[in-house]
Amino acid sequence: MLHRLLADHQPLLDKSAVSVPDRIEISALSAMLHAYYSGIENIFKRIAIELDESLPEGPAWHKELLLRMSRPGPYRPAVISATLGEDLREYLEFRHFFRGAYTFQMLWERMAHLVLDCREVFKQLESEMDVFINTLKDGE
Repeated sequence: MLHRLLADHQPLLDKSAVSVPDRIEISALSAMLHAYYSGIENIFKRIAIELDESLPEGPAWHKELLLRMSRPGPYRPAVISATLGEDLREYLEFRHFFRGAYTFQMLWERMAHLVLDCREVFKQLESEMDVFINTLKDGE
């Protein structure tokens, strides 16, 4: 699904790399970033349920889940590196902001790096997830 999300937004991502998006484009990119992190978090939730046998609880469970993925669990290695976890934390924070804001409050200056880096961050996520999956397979 994340592949499709990025593919569907490819023209807008490419355009944003060479010119500042207008208000409508910023709205679309904001929604894309929200869906992008939500998709990543869904992967982490599934790992937490299947391998850790629980999701974090409490008001900061989203942050705790992300942090948990960068650490080994009782039955698994770390899913992602601490460095990638820090990168993804910014996407989590943006998603949190997005959920409580109006689209006119989205500022390109504050989200540009997330938009411009999302493809590279996704490649890193795929690479680290491949290592994680192969480590699990090797341990069987």
